[in-house]
Amino acid sequence: MSVAGAGIASSAAAGSGADGGARSIFRRQDYAAYTAGDHAVWSRLFARIEPLWVRHASAAFLRGVERLGLERRGIPRLERINARLAALTGFRAVGVGGYLPASDFFGCLAARRFPVSLTIRDAARLDYLPEPDIFHDVAGHAPMQTDGVFADTLARFGRLAAAAGGCLRRVEALARLFWFTVEFGLIREGGRMKAYGSGLMSSAGELRHALEEGGAERVPFDLERVLGQAFSIDRYQPRLFVIESFEQLYGAVGEAEARFRGAAIPF
Repeated sequence: MSVAGAGIASSAAAGSGADGGARSIFRRQDYAAYTAGDHAVWSRLFARIEPLWVRHASAAFLRGVERLGLERRGIPRLERINARLAALTGFRAVGVGGYLPASDFFGCLAARRFPVSLTIRDAARLDYLPEPDIFHDVAGHAPMQTDGVFADTLARFGRLAAAAGGCLRRVEALARLFWFTVEFGLIREGGRMKAYGSGLMSSAGELRHALEEGGAERVPFDLERVLGQAFSIDRYQPRLFVIESFEQLYGAVGEAEARFRGAAIPF
């Protein structure tokens, strides 16, 4: 299992840097620093997950893989990803040194930047990673960022984080919404269950658990239920939520934003 948003709920307070302030959170991708072993890990991960994508990925995700021309052999260069991604939805992958605090992470989303961890997991830990790596962030996340509605939803998530105003309860609720959609979301397409969440799309084990082994309870998306649903980062997900369209997801983030503004509605 790979994780991108796992620490959001516990890091509401952090310094800003996503807007290019004095403290830069970004790192240049030093492509020459990757070893042959690093590239072999990427190739191995891609070879394991691609057949599962063919069976289980949403149409938007599969389109995104083709639009980006994702390399199957070797770690991709972010500049090549961005040459295609920015032209499609205005999003750009930006290198970072590792896990980001919530304020920086969501500040990036609001600016249509997606933080990408530049390191890749060790060959001995292909199935579990406590922090995001470049395979999770690029192969798992980037294809969906080529979809206009989904990209708009990510940017809306970023603005919603600002509306949370540092309130821990609101940030925790936002973490749950992000976790059960962007990270571990399912969608119904043509009467069939498909996956789009990056935690599923970057982990062969998670994807099999969710859609082949019957290990996850799959329930219709309900904002109230999602906001109250706790999650764990150290095991396969026991419950997943199913949307009917990405327009529904965009609307759900807007509804959460309205709740943040409505003082009469507790969070």
